[in-house]
Amino acid sequence: MSKLVCANCMKVFDESKDGSCPKCGLGEHQVYEFSNSDDYLRERIPIIIEERKRSGLDGLVGDLEGIIVNVEPGSLESASNEFLRYTGHSCIDAFEDRGHRSCVLRKDGSADIIVRSRKGGGNPFLPHNRHPESEHLPNTRLETFVFETKDIEKYFSIQKSKGVEFLRDDVLHKDNYSFVQTVPSRLTANSIGLIEWKGEKGNYSSSDGQAIDLDVQKPDRDYLKNIGTLDHTATRIKAKDRDAAVLEFMRLTNYDFNFAIYVKLFNSITSVVRLSGAEYAAVFTSGISPLQTLETSGPTEKFTYNYGPRVHHMAFITENIDDTVTSLKEDGMGFLIELLGSPEEGLKQTFSEPSEKTLLVNEYIHRFGDFDGFFTKSNVTNLTGATDLQ
Repeated sequence: MSKLVCANCMKVFDESKDGSCPKCGLGEHQVYEFSNSDDYLRERIPIIIEERKRSGLDGLVGDLEGIIVNVEPGSLESASNEFLRYTGHSCIDAFEDRGHRSCVLRKDGSADIIVRSRKGGGNPFLPHNRHPESEHLPNTRLETFVFETKDIEKYFSIQKSKGVEFLRDDVLHKDNYSFVQTVPSRLTANSIGLIEWKGEKGNYSSSDGQAIDLDVQKPDRDYLKNIGTLDHTATRIKAKDRDAAVLEFMRLTNYDFNFAIYVKLFNSITSVVRLSGAEYAAVFTSGISPLQTLETSGPTEKFTYNYGPRVHHMAFITENIDDTVTSLKEDGMGFLIELLGSPEEGLKQTFSEPSEKTLLVNEYIHRFGDFDGFFTKSNVTNLTGATDLQ
């Protein structure tokens, strides 16, 4: 019996007598067969783009300003030092306010990495972290993607009118910026943050906080100069949520679906969402079909079962990638797979082992010469398979 999915509530179900959704009751014309392809996505994309234009959202959201990685209390220094040791980012500020202790890591031309830990209070991401391989770190995940906007009040008002839920009832105004963020998505467990700078751009501290002295230091390693900007992150999601997750991200930002690579061998789709002229790309990896068993459904569906939907890896542009990866190994970094690709194919890339502090994998990637693609199917296939080694 075929599977159907509702275009409204994204409920996946066996075909019913009248074809209507058993959850929200929408009729047959609102329901389509559940077999992941780009057809439905391509049909909906022009509608989303037109909605953004009509509502005033078009052009309101820019490139990625930073990401927020939350870690367990007591792990702020060790997690920050790990980023300093294995990326090109450097610590430019450390402070605490009423809710968090934070370490801001920066690389020129790249999105910032804000490593932080909660000082107490509730954690809206907690329910999304309770999975077999992540529940031992209940406060740990890459939580929030922060994008720049020139008019945060306008953005907030428009999205609220569309039913988007935020963690606050109003915009948070600080000395140097205004900020707001959505509740964690039921599809990706990620949050989207918007920031409007009104003081010194890139200064996240404010008068209600104070500087703290952290035991963090950038190692003196020659290879670190080869590790550059944040190229993309990849969020692992369930097969049934792939279309809805891509469309949700488009509604919340000005990014657009670019292309997808299907890896039938591992029951996996890698979908790339980009903003013209932006440095950062968002990647969503899902199953083609839903989880049946852990042994047969492929590494992506297995990952979402073990860890829940979450960001799997952060990818950094890397020069002299062969020597750099060799040096990373000598400095203690483990890898899930050897370097893949070649100059002839247009790129090389590899995955590190996941961090014990953040659960994140580092990808190191180099694109050669005039290579005009983003990935190659052979590399995506092998990297997808490597996820099964976690």
